[in-house]
Amino acid sequence: MMKNEIKKRGNYAFIDSQNLNLGVRSQGWRLDFGRFRTYLKNKYNVVQAFLFIGHIAGNEMLYTNLQKNGYLLIFKPTLEYKENEKVKIKGNVDAELVLHTMIELKSYEKAIIVSGDGDFHCLIEYLEQNDKLGRVLVPSGKYSSLLRKYQHYIVPISGLRKSLEKKMTKISGRSKS
Repeated sequence: MMKNEIKKRGNYAFIDSQNLNLGVRSQGWRLDFGRFRTYLKNKYNVVQAFLFIGHIAGNEMLYTNLQKNGYLLIFKPTLEYKENEKVKIKGNVDAELVLHTMIELKSYEKAIIVSGDGDFHCLIEYLEQNDKLGRVLVPSGKYSSLLRKYQHYIVPISGLRKSLEKKMTKISGRSKS
């Protein structure tokens, strides 16, 4: 394969939306997903960005906006359960993220994994061994100790807050976009 073909093929991002969203929010800010998609394209030549997300009825507007921003959504059914009298929703996307990363393996040059979850250790290890790992973007400086071995691939998203933070308006705390 010629170098130009490789460049055209580009990289794919595989994003654990729950890990990303909760990790950023734990630092007191909200991610602008449109800016994040542009960042992935410009910085890492990401031509496809798979966003793994639990499907919740009533969130159709969110899903439409994410798709308009260039994400390919992979939905996981969610489960509702009670914890301390509060209804919680669980939609673990780990298996889907691993599966799609492997299904698409021959379609991309490098994989950009967006999660600090140690459950992806075996995937990251495989990608590195096969020269398919681009970067591991973690929401904060805190990530699983299982990923320390791959520290030279890790980029903390927390350092990008100024350029990726969702700007809020004064009206009811709604976002601009």
